[in-house]
Amino acid sequence: MSSMFRRRPPLPPFPPGGLLVGGAARDWQRGVAPKDYDWAVPDPAQAARAMADALGGSAFPLDEERGYWRVHLDGEAHHDFVPLPADVNDDLLRRDFTVNALALTEAKKILDPSGGQVDLKARRLRMVSAANLRADPLRAWRAARLELTLDFRLEPETERVVREVAADLADGTLKMPAAERIRDELHALLLHPDAAHGLKRLEDLGLLALTLPELREGMGLQQGGFHHLDVFEHGLEALHQLLARLPDAPLPLRWAALLHDVGKPRSHTVDPETGRTHFYGHDKLGAALTTQMLTRLKLSAGEIKHIAGLVEAHMVPLPAGEKEARRFVHRRRDLLPDLLWVMLADREAARGPSSSEASRHAYAVAMGRVLEAMEGQPAPPRPLLTGADVMALLDIPPGPRIGEVLRALNEAVALGEVMDEVEARAFVVGDASRKDDM
Repeated sequence: MSSMFRRRPPLPPFPPGGLLVGGAARDWQRGVAPKDYDWAVPDPAQAARAMADALGGSAFPLDEERGYWRVHLDGEAHHDFVPLPADVNDDLLRRDFTVNALALTEAKKILDPSGGQVDLKARRLRMVSAANLRADPLRAWRAARLELTLDFRLEPETERVVREVAADLADGTLKMPAAERIRDELHALLLHPDAAHGLKRLEDLGLLALTLPELREGMGLQQGGFHHLDVFEHGLEALHQLLARLPDAPLPLRWAALLHDVGKPRSHTVDPETGRTHFYGHDKLGAALTTQMLTRLKLSAGEIKHIAGLVEAHMVPLPAGEKEARRFVHRRRDLLPDLLWVMLADREAARGPSSSEASRHAYAVAMGRVLEAMEGQPAPPRPLLTGADVMALLDIPPGPRIGEVLRALNEAVALGEVMDEVEARAFVVGDASRKDDM
């Protein structure tokens, strides 16, 4: 018997008459502690409340009409409860893949109507049926995600049907799943240490074109200079380089590394005299495309703003001196330290024939200046004047000019050029005089 079946983790107490089903039963069978638990029980509400009372969690309905409940336990996986079907085997046979069509009884008996245990031993991802995959096309994305996260391989006929589903989605024969569901599968894939490989697999299966078509525009587009990969492969390599250095990188940072050059294909020009390739404005265009793509995938507004900000700022030159480093930190504090990680991933993903140890050393020194500036001023200095103060000093009404003056003043404070309120007032009056003389 395979070693994956020998050391099975302990399980929480079973709800009365309940079954552990789906991925949780699969993981337990593999000897892996489930991340989340799915229970089929006679009375979901009663079972959820009983578990919450016994283990000190909170129970709440997910879908009262269908009788779905969830329990959150502090610092642990959540537990979902659904009604026990009249025919458990029939219910399991409606699932996506055989390794998910498993149920476990309290006596540790495995219900396996589709041969999932054999596939587990073979590390094989096999569909229960083609009709099941077509009934919920999201399962095509799940196939790619599970292949990566379980380190299994799609069985050939299952892979053929996944490709068929992708083609039918592309031509409108099948309806696209909700964007939020695709996003969740994509995020589960992006959180894997080898996320770049998972994205290549999406492309291979015909799913990337349905998910991130803008990213594919970089395929075959060579860049020259420091770059040794086309734009598409460079984005994947930047993600790989990020995760090699920061395995716990949060999702927004992973997105930014992947998408940092997404604006290059649409900004691509070639100088007719020199033949040199240019991508003028690709940072700003990339930020706009990033916003468009991630809005389509229903990420939160705050996440989108941060990711797009990183994409737009990734080409900003690193500072050459201490004062410039303080200015760099002041102007981009809300993007740091994430911006440095994106810039480093971009740099390390390039490494073309024009790269050198000397240039990499210079880059590291410049990054060190920024880190020192961040350590020296971990939070923005306290504002010395308010908008009302500026209006009174300059005798002007509310308007955009107030914000401009305050931004200039706050930067001067951050650079150590203005130290107190007296100097702040003098700076504001002097700045206004300088502008009047221009």
